[in-house]
Amino acid sequence: MASSSNLWKALGPGILVACAAIGGSHLVWSTRAGAEFGWSLLWLVLLANLLKFPFFFYGQRYAAATGESLLAGYKRLGIGYVWIFLIINILTGTINIAGVSMLSGALLSGYGITAVSVHHLTVGVLMTCGALLLFGHYKLLDSLAKLIITVLGISTILAVGLALHNQPEIPADYVTPSPYQWASFAFIISLLGWMPAPIDLSAWSSLWMFSREKQTGHVATVKESTIDFYIGYLAAVVLAVLFVALGVLVMYGSGESFSDRGDGFAKQLVSLYTASIGEWSHLIILSAAFITMFSTSLTCLDGYPRSFAACSSLIKDLPPQKFQHIQNFWIILSTIFASFVVLLFAKSLLQLLSFAAIVSFITSPLLAYINYRVMSRENVPMKFRPSILMKLLSWAGIVFFTIMSFAYLFLRFVS
Repeated sequence: MASSSNLWKALGPGILVACAAIGGSHLVWSTRAGAEFGWSLLWLVLLANLLKFPFFFYGQRYAAATGESLLAGYKRLGIGYVWIFLIINILTGTINIAGVSMLSGALLSGYGITAVSVHHLTVGVLMTCGALLLFGHYKLLDSLAKLIITVLGISTILAVGLALHNQPEIPADYVTPSPYQWASFAFIISLLGWMPAPIDLSAWSSLWMFSREKQTGHVATVKESTIDFYIGYLAAVVLAVLFVALGVLVMYGSGESFSDRGDGFAKQLVSLYTASIGEWSHLIILSAAFITMFSTSLTCLDGYPRSFAACSSLIKDLPPQKFQHIQNFWIILSTIFASFVVLLFAKSLLQLLSFAAIVSFITSPLLAYINYRVMSRENVPMKFRPSILMKLLSWAGIVFFTIMSFAYLFLRFVS
């Protein structure tokens, strides 16, 4: 039986994954799903969380059961799998970091900063996150995540509770749009891509476990890491439902749709809360939303370079003492590349976020399959390998992601 003190020392990696997830998928896609389609897509939000559950679970489970990172498990399958992960993540990582940071920059503009464009504010956010990580490392990241999840959870529950009593009246002649048409398919793929997060984030939690161990001096048991994962994942699922509800209760039926412009989207996002709680709360909600997205930017700018550094170390068989230097190199490089994406290619916030989410979804079947194979190998103790239920759920997810990915690619490039 784990003691409460040891459990507290183990908590962190799962909560960090939730922190990374809640920023993009929840604030953007869950809210839009509710605002544009009502409750129609709630089942799909829950299905995405269910089908991705095994692959995120394997990240921490594997590390706790074997004492090595999930990416080290990739290497056991063959060095080619590490290269596959690295190449996919360089593509998706740069876009995802740029996307969540641009939303941070858009929210920052809500403080009345009009002399500087959202694009340049985003570069400022990226440079600030990069500097914090280069000097604050994991300890800063861990402390911020727990505080931010708590603040966002309380404010969202409050907003939804008040919205239940202050719903705008939906016009009698309002026709509910159907999401089940080809025109909405790209939106559905975007929703699935980041709900609750891209599957490549599963590798981050296994790497963060070693940083948490270094910070506290405690090696998390399988049970403790499982509890940490459940807390983080459950928080992500509950908040996803709450954000759908907020979109339904405040914007659905109003005839208003989200703006493609970063500053316009940020204002609408904040107004979802203030419409329920009151205009007096504007600054508080803006700050909560900005801090949430800033923490997501910070988490992504740590997680992707951390996984890049792990891949580099595994490919070159580099000693552990060089890991931090390699990660710092990737943090600097990722900051530069994401800044170029924002300045040169990001004309619209929603277009950038959509592209990032779609790319994440298309790569998910392959990463899901590799995670499943890694967890099923002989170096994992038999009692920790996937159960029959987890095997069924894993294959259901792999098949579902594959069919949906091919359907999107067919509609996008063939039909």
